Amino acid sequence: MPGEPHVTNPIAAAAPTVQSATSSASATLRVAARLHHALARAIEVLAGFLVAVEMAVLFAGVVSRYALHRPLVWSDELASMLFMWLAMLGAVVAFARSAHMRMTALVARVSPARRSWAEAAALVVPIVFLVLVFPPAFEYAKGEADIVTPALEVANAWRASALPIGIALMTVFALLQLVQLASRSRTLVVVAIVVLAILVVAAAVAVASHAPATFASLGRWNLVLFFVVGVGAMVLSGIPIAFSFGLATLGYIVLTTGAPPSVVVGRMDEGMSHLILLAVPLFIFLGGLIEVTGMARQMVDFLASMIGHVKGGLSYVLLGAMVLVSGISGAKAADMAAVAPVLFPEMKARGAPPGELVALLSASGAMSETIPPSLVLITIGSVTGVSIAALFTGGLVPALVLAFALAAVARWRARGEVPTMARA
Repeated sequence: MPGEPHVTNPIAAAAPTVQSATSSASATLRVAARLHHALARAIEVLAGFLVAVEMAVLFAGVVSRYALHRPLVWSDELASMLFMWLAMLGAVVAFARSAHMRMTALVARVSPARRSWAEAAALVVPIVFLVLVFPPAFEYAKGEADIVTPALEVANAWRASALPIGIALMTVFALLQLVQLASRSRTLVVVAIVVLAILVVAAAVAVASHAPATFASLGRWNLVLFFVVGVGAMVLSGIPIAFSFGLATLGYIVLTTGAPPSVVVGRMDEGMSHLILLAVPLFIFLGGLIEVTGMARQMVDFLASMIGHVKGGLSYVLLGAMVLVSGISGAKAADMAAVAPVLFPEMKARGAPPGELVALLSASGAMSETIPPSLVLITIGSVTGVSIAALFTGGLVPALVLAFALAAVARWRARGEVPTMARA
C-alpha cells in the first residue's frame, strides 16, 4: 500500500548470501580435491617407477657381482640415492592418503565439533614442523652441491635435494587438506587453530635466543618435558606420531642445546642412508605381490583342508597362515589383508564375534612381527648396528612361543564350538 513502510524479510534477504557462500565453499572444495587427487596420483606413479628402477638396479648389481664376478661399483650408490627419493616420496604419499600412523582412540570418542579441532590440529602441527625444518633442509641440500659422489661422480645435491622437495610437497598436501577441511566444516575453527599455531611459532622464535639458559637449569627434566609430556599430549590429540616426535626433537635441540636445526636434517639424511633399509619397500612389494597373485589364498585353503574341521580349526588356520605368509613377506599389513578376506566369512558363519576375529588377527600380526623377514628387525638392526642375521635367528623363538600361546587361547575360546567344515 502507498505510504506504508516497506518491511524486508531478513531470512529472505540473507538467503542469496548464504547460497553464495555455500556455492563458493563447494567450488573451493572441488578445486582443492581435484588438485589433491591429481598431484597425489602423479607422485604415486613416480614412486612406483622408482621402486621398479630400484629393483632393476639391485638385480643388476647382484647378478654382476655373484654371477659375472664383475661388480658394478656404482650400483649401491645409485640405489642409496634412489632410496632417499623413494623414502621422501613415500612420506608424501602417506601424507596425501592420511596414512601416517596416529592414535585416534580418544579423538573418535569426542563430539563432532571437538573432532574438527583435532583434525585441524593434526594438519596444523605437521605444517608447523615442516615450515620450521624446510629452511635448514634447503641449506643442507645446497651445501651438498660441493660434494661429489665417488662412484657416479655427480653432486650429492641430487640426493640431498629429496629432503626439501619432499618437505615442500608434504606442506602443499597439508594445506590442501586444510582447505578441504575448512570447506567441509566450520571455517572459523580452522582459522582459529591456524592463528593459534602462528602465535605459538612466533612465541617460540621470540624466546629461542633466551631459552637455552632457561632450559639448562632444568637439566634432564627437559627430556620429560619434551618427549613425555609434549609427545604424549600430541599423540593423544591424534597428531601423527612421526610429526609429534619430529617437532619435539626439533624443539628440544633448538631450545635446550642451542644447536642449529640442521642437526635434525642431518639425522634424517643419515637415518635414510642405510642400504639395508632397501629391503623395506621390496618386502612390501613382495607382500602386495603375494596378495595379488592369490598365493596367500592357496596357502590358507591348504591349511583349512588339513585342520579346518576341528574345534577352533579356523583360528589355527589363521595363526598358521600368518606364520607362513609372514615368512615370505615382511609387510604385516599386506599379510593380514591377504588372510582376513579368506577366513573371516567362514569364521563368522561359525558364530565367531567380529570383534574377536579382529582381536585374533591383530594379535597374530603382532606375533609375526619377529618372523623373518621382519621390517621391524631390519629397522632395529640398521639403527643399532646389530647383525640382521642374528636378529632374524633370535626372532623365531618368541614368534613360535606366542603362536602356541595364541593357539591355546583359541582352543579354549572354541570349547563350545560345533565344527561345520567337512574333513578334506
